[in-house]
Amino acid sequence: MTLEATTPGASYGPSASGSSFYAAMRILPHDQREAMFQIYSFCRQVDDIADSDGPRDERLAALQQWRNDIDALYRGNPPPRLKDYVASVKTFGLKREDFLAIVDGMEMDVPQDIRAPDMATLDLYCDRVASAVGRLSVRVFGMPEEDGILLAHHLGRALQLTNILRDIDEDAGLGRLYLPREALLHAGITSNDPNRVITERALPKVCLPLAQRAKVHFEKSDEIMNRNKRRAVRAPRIMSKYYHSILDLLIARGFNAPREPVRVSKITRILILLRYAFI
Repeated sequence: MTLEATTPGASYGPSASGSSFYAAMRILPHDQREAMFQIYSFCRQVDDIADSDGPRDERLAALQQWRNDIDALYRGNPPPRLKDYVASVKTFGLKREDFLAIVDGMEMDVPQDIRAPDMATLDLYCDRVASAVGRLSVRVFGMPEEDGILLAHHLGRALQLTNILRDIDEDAGLGRLYLPREALLHAGITSNDPNRVITERALPKVCLPLAQRAKVHFEKSDEIMNRNKRRAVRAPRIMSKYYHSILDLLIARGFNAPREPVRVSKITRILILLRYAFI
């Protein structure tokens, strides 16, 4: 599951404070909270590389260095920027392949900007930048293996699809278009130019099915969380309710241009915390 996406693509927010991620993680015991903020920091740093305006070859090299550093961490020789991760990796059994998958996901935006990927590529992107984060997170939360992996699968995709629908205009400003090619063609949109696509009158025909797909993932996530201990799913539940609220606001607003940004009200955020943060 993504941690907090307030900037384009798979971004992890301008800062943790004030975000839904920060609110959800504050309720965790110390060791879990520290591990989650390490995961957050890692995601933020590799995402900043992918979203920077530096030369593409330099960004690819910087992401490769992160892969090298992750490998060194798991060989028992962590570089300085990952020394604090040693205890969390050991305590919670965090998997090397999940860290590497996140880097791979960020790299998908670097050789060239993503524009109208096919559905399989979009799903792979969601798995890498969101569900891989979830696979790390559910180990920290202490969920059973099978249900943890399932929750990461469904909630990660629900959150990332919501991000994509929320950030259509912002992504277009960066030359990116995450809406799937098949859905665009089905709606009669043949262009993959982000700035043209976002003005198309048929855009709701693309976005509403994607919103429905996100809703199904949210429903699957709820089923998994409902059968697990409340304490183990407090943080993902808060994230889920917050992002589901964003999705509902997007659907109510509609997807025709011009699109006003949507924000979950402060009172709604407080009510979510009061209901799910305390056992």
